[in-house]
Amino acid sequence: MHYRTATPTDIPAIVKLYKAVSKIEGYIARLEHEVTEDYVSHFLHKSIESGLIIVGENEENPEELIAEIHGYTSDLTIFKHVLGDVTFLVHPDHQGKGIGRTIITIFLDEIANNRPDIGKVELFTGESNRRAIGLYQSLGFMIEGRMELRYRTPSGTYEADIPMGWQNPNFEFDGNIPRL
Repeated sequence: MHYRTATPTDIPAIVKLYKAVSKIEGYIARLEHEVTEDYVSHFLHKSIESGLIIVGENEENPEELIAEIHGYTSDLTIFKHVLGDVTFLVHPDHQGKGIGRTIITIFLDEIANNRPDIGKVELFTGESNRRAIGLYQSLGFMIEGRMELRYRTPSGTYEADIPMGWQNPNFEFDGNIPRL
């Protein structure tokens, strides 16, 4: 597997990857018809501009992407240290092989080693996605709450969204963390 930073030329391959993953209920917060070139172009450009986007290429066919992770900062100054809207996925044919753990680790290592301006990485996952919650916790993410009835499954049931956060050990801040 070859991992690299995504470029705008990857948009069609990322759309194809997202469409394949969106067919699995509960894996990403998009239905297949909601995965469009405009959607992918939007997050790719925001991630290049103010965050990070990494893709994993299929070694046998480098034009095929089998994994992707991205996130970006807010336009609001008070949240510039938070990398949010983090989404990560692995093609269904390649899940269970450690690819997800690897691409997330590369993503977090890149932030820790080269982005001292990013203090926190935030993501959300559905409460029923125990596998993802366990993976994120094993990589240093902490559960930061529970947002009831936030996630509506394609079958029409509702579940809580679980916000999770990872703290950059190399974040450069003034040392003053207010506590309630």
